[in-house]
Amino acid sequence: MSKPIYIIGHRNPDTDSICSAVAYANLKTALGEHVVPARAGKINAETKYVLELFSVQPPQLILDIYPRAKDVMHENIITIHPWNTLRKLGQLIQSHNLKSIPVVENGGKLVGIVTVSDLAERYVSELGMQDLRETGVNYAGILRCLNGTLVCGGELSRIIEGHVKIAASHTKTMTKVIKPGDIVLVGNRTKAQLACIAIGVSCLIVTGDFEVAPEVETAAQAAGTYIIRAPQDTYTCARLINQSIPVRNIMKTNVASFKPEDLVSDIKNSIIRTGYRNYPVVQAGNLVGLIDRDRLIVPERDQVILVDHNERSQAVDGIEEAKIVEIIDHHRLGGLETSEPIFIRHEPVGSTATIVANMYWQRNVPIPKSIAGLLLAAIISDTVLFKSPTATKKDGDTANKLAQIVGLTIQDFGMAMLKAGSVIDKLTPADIVAADLKEFQIGEYYVAISQLSIMDPESVLQQQSQLEAALQAICNKEPYNMAILLITGIVDEATYLLYYGQPAGLIAAAFGEGRPDGTWYLPGVMSRKKQVVPPLIDAVRRS
Repeated sequence: MSKPIYIIGHRNPDTDSICSAVAYANLKTALGEHVVPARAGKINAETKYVLELFSVQPPQLILDIYPRAKDVMHENIITIHPWNTLRKLGQLIQSHNLKSIPVVENGGKLVGIVTVSDLAERYVSELGMQDLRETGVNYAGILRCLNGTLVCGGELSRIIEGHVKIAASHTKTMTKVIKPGDIVLVGNRTKAQLACIAIGVSCLIVTGDFEVAPEVETAAQAAGTYIIRAPQDTYTCARLINQSIPVRNIMKTNVASFKPEDLVSDIKNSIIRTGYRNYPVVQAGNLVGLIDRDRLIVPERDQVILVDHNERSQAVDGIEEAKIVEIIDHHRLGGLETSEPIFIRHEPVGSTATIVANMYWQRNVPIPKSIAGLLLAAIISDTVLFKSPTATKKDGDTANKLAQIVGLTIQDFGMAMLKAGSVIDKLTPADIVAADLKEFQIGEYYVAISQLSIMDPESVLQQQSQLEAALQAICNKEPYNMAILLITGIVDEATYLLYYGQPAGLIAAAFGEGRPDGTWYLPGVMSRKKQVVPPLIDAVRRS
């Protein structure tokens, strides 16, 4: 299934941003598109009240859309167990045309990785391959590699501790070459087989699929000697025995790996430094994917639809890595660039929800009651119950139609909703400043403007010094020249302005002299975008 298109609002989302994303996602889904509503920050008290009232789940939280390891990894992975043989390893490498294979145990726990180079180095080391001591090879492994038949012997899990020898010399001189405990390859030479048993070898491998004489089998059973009958010739058997060594003996345990959430940009830098062919992706110790260095390409970009904003500074982190396919908004154009022409629905109304609601009706898609409630709440919130100068006749008409669907009285519902959003008892000054923050470039200055709409502004102003400290903290943390907090009274339709930053005379140039306590009282000011940002822009132009 293809990746969904994310419908997402701005950072520090408000009710319009959240509800419009949910409602537009519902419309797109009804039209047969694969979309997911998302949010780029915490949900405020007002929005939480609205979502709970209409029993709607919050949209998915996405703090950034940078591509990650999970976006470029392969999930269908060929793995091998550390106790599997080199023969099994070679078969997997050949049949799947692999360069390396992760080694896992206990249900997927990554313990190492083994490469074609590791296998080649083992075959070059012929002397080491003749000595099975300390390799951990058991009789079961040899049987599997030889596709042999156990003629006699004990426990197959028993570890072999001798050298591999070939009984090619005269019977009388065998004791000079063959020692007790060795593994001996021999053809259909009954006397040689008996001589080897007499010496005390641990295992006889009878090659060429020859029958084992009864007297040899009897002698082996008496001596506790294993006998394996193999279908291959002696030379082939010698080579195959070398392949019975467990993978754990040649695997690398110091593995360069990544986590699913690691950024692709960081992964690329690590791959350049280390230069391995493959990199496991591990979560909680378990292998979940594999990244191929030779096939590491830029993943398919996430597709996004922006609602309630169109400026890069307000968008989710990593927006430059995504493909913007639509913008639904009611703010000024902020200069966001796209790679190709896209659909834009941009209207001078008081709320994005007004645009979304009308898109339902224009497409003859019924609005579910819960979605109508979200859209109504978003319009009321963004227009401050139609007291904001941004409110238009279209907002009012749309709200009335939505209220009929929901069965609510606009004034009563609006006051209850705004009152729920005015509860600040659990908010710190830092929370208040960050709750509804938007970034603006005003001339050469970068300005953060936060707005809090509340029933009783005076209760917030009692924390003036703490709020000013929070504004200073924002400027110190982010590259803002100035941070502004607007405390808007819903009832008295006025705004108190606090600020920190430079240039010091900008606020006075835009709004006149402030009050002795360092705040500005702005009667009739309800809208950040229409009554605060424009005067600031004019003040910068005049300076």
